[in-house]
Amino acid sequence: MANVKNLKKDINYVLGDIIEAVYLFEITTTGKPTTESNALIDEAIAAFDNLITKVNAKKVEDKKAHFKQINVELEQTANQLIAKINGLQ
Repeated sequence: MANVKNLKKDINYVLGDIIEAVYLFEITTTGKPTTESNALIDEAIAAFDNLITKVNAKKVEDKKAHFKQINVELEQTANQLIAKINGLQ
């Protein structure tokens, strides 16, 4: 497992790219935000806050397993958000 700094960067880049994809969808389709796209952006921001809070948790017994679980959770969240972006009309 890479260090905490790299994990934070990964979280930032992945969720930032997802938000950017939502903005690109908005630009290429309606040209303005929709309620669905705004909800996806809010969900990505909430996921970011949740994951960063977990990374910053100090009282963790097994740090390696804790960070590995955060990485898995990031991947699952990203896949779910991407599926929702692909489902936008």
